[in-house]
Amino acid sequence: MLKMRFLFTTLLTSTFAMAADGAMGAAIGAGMVVIGAGIGIGMFASAAAHATARQPEAAGDIRSTVNLPLFLLEGVAIIGLVVCILAVVL
Repeated sequence: MLKMRFLFTTLLTSTFAMAADGAMGAAIGAGMVVIGAGIGIGMFASAAAHATARQPEAAGDIRSTVNLPLFLLEGVAIIGLVVCILAVVL
């Protein structure tokens, strides 16, 4: 519940900042995108490390299963950063 409050407060703050100044809002949005992507990638890597530690013989399968979501997550982060940069430019 605390995480949801923090997320809501952060989104609300960034919305007000974007309304006041597009560059500040885009900077906050870019920071949120990078933080979210970092948390997601860290969770994937942690889960893969724990799974590999439990079953070392399945390391190849675990690695191949984790790769696609990681690439998609990085793609979403890059798209989010591009949107924030476009908000400043336009």
